Amino acid sequence: MSVFYRSCSAMLAFVPALLLVLALIFSQKTGLHYVGALLPVLCLYGLLPLLDYLIGTDTRNPDPIEEQQFRQSALLRVLPMLALPLQVMLLFGTLLWLQAQQQTSLSLWFCWALALGVVSGINAINTAHELIHRPSSVERGCGGILLSLVCYGGFKVEHIRGHHVNVATPLDRSSAPRNQSVYHFVAGALRHNVHQAWSLEKQRLARHHLPAWHWRNEVLGWYALSLSIALICYLLGGWPAVMVFLLQSLVAVVELEVINYIEHYGLQRQQQENGRYVRPTEMHSWNSSYRLSNLLLFQLQRHADHHANPNRAYPILRHIEHSPQLPAGYASMMLLALFPPLWRKVIHPRLPPQQR
Repeated sequence: MSVFYRSCSAMLAFVPALLLVLALIFSQKTGLHYVGALLPVLCLYGLLPLLDYLIGTDTRNPDPIEEQQFRQSALLRVLPMLALPLQVMLLFGTLLWLQAQQQTSLSLWFCWALALGVVSGINAINTAHELIHRPSSVERGCGGILLSLVCYGGFKVEHIRGHHVNVATPLDRSSAPRNQSVYHFVAGALRHNVHQAWSLEKQRLARHHLPAWHWRNEVLGWYALSLSIALICYLLGGWPAVMVFLLQSLVAVVELEVINYIEHYGLQRQQQENGRYVRPTEMHSWNSSYRLSNLLLFQLQRHADHHANPNRAYPILRHIEHSPQLPAGYASMMLLALFPPLWRKVIHPRLPPQQR
């Protein structure tokens, strides 16, 4: 697989953002504003599961020569950072479009906030997840700004220093134990992860003999940026625009936590006699190599390899055959998770024998 082909396929990650743009154009041309707001949701959670099934899986891994080429490709490295200007355009472009309609209907603003949130969960949070793992401070900074655009800047701290350390243990609220419903999981994760980000940053500052309320507190910085973005939204469209910003953030964050639920459900690391847990391996995350949804998510669904090798960039993440395997892509599994009895019926037989 050439770098050019891999770069072209990686650009499919921007299709969800394009769907929102097309929905805005459709609404403008037809006047069917509520139908237009539904289009991104229907495509991502109706059409995508079907296309995933029809297109099938891609279990091929890059060979050593391809892996070296992908590592050296500047284009593959830059591509995820393009999500930042794109997310800014999506947020403020949607707000300006709503403002131009000269309609005071809060229900219309609400529907477009939902549509924007569904796309933001992919374009902002998923891409930020890739960027905050990169060695460059520029890439990590882009990831932090993307997260601030959905009011979840603390994820940058908690995910790296919390989730990846405690994954698949009772210490990690982003790892769902067996039999926990997605509803109970998401409510707990939203409460815990914000608090955990603050605690981790407070501990870091304490090691430098600095107070928690210090300008070097990264969590404070990212949430201050979110507050500044909210102020810009208010100046553009008043409180309805702020509502859109906050609601799309909530939708995107809930989308993230549902994916977290899917990625580690029922998988637990063994605790050793000394009280420590065994090292995270490819057996502590669910793998899914459905071709289309992986291309839309910068290979996020090859999550088993991601946790076994957290610094491995998206172009060289590997399909691991002996990892726990999801029966479908994330879009399908998110819908399935909404029905806990059906979820358990499908997933429990697929758990590794020692985890059942």
